[in-house]
Amino acid sequence: MSGAATLPRHMSERFSHRLRVRYDECDQQGVVFNSHYFAFFDVVLTEAFRHAGCPYQEMTAKGTDAMVAEAHAHYRAPARFDDEVELEWWITRLGNKSMSTRIDVKRDGEVLVEGEMRHVFVDLVKGGTKPMPDEVRTALQPYVEETETEAAARA
Repeated sequence: MSGAATLPRHMSERFSHRLRVRYDECDQQGVVFNSHYFAFFDVVLTEAFRHAGCPYQEMTAKGTDAMVAEAHAHYRAPARFDDEVELEWWITRLGNKSMSTRIDVKRDGEVLVEGEMRHVFVDLVKGGTKPMPDEVRTALQPYVEETETEAAARA
């Protein structure tokens, strides 16, 4: 076994946001309809940016937006009407023009849904992709979780 595989993983800050499942988010079986989880992911992203000190509306007012390029969800267990769920969010990759995030939806510590999203930063004036603004990168850096390989390369 290589030494890199035994290195401890750098744990990032993880942002958590709680919400209560509303009746209209449930299907006829009484569980959260699958597409609503993507709305939950958007809520936690917006709240995480605010918590990090770079409110989303300030970034867009300065001409930059982050658009969804990919979104995935792995459904493990259902949430139901009036459940209080915790959305745990962190960054798995912070690139030059994009970032990838992970969102775990939990109820009482049990992971119900594992979400992954990739956002691309775009220029709202000129169109097209653009580098992530420095102030946004700095604000989000504490939420980046390094892999064992990245930690080994940095060591």
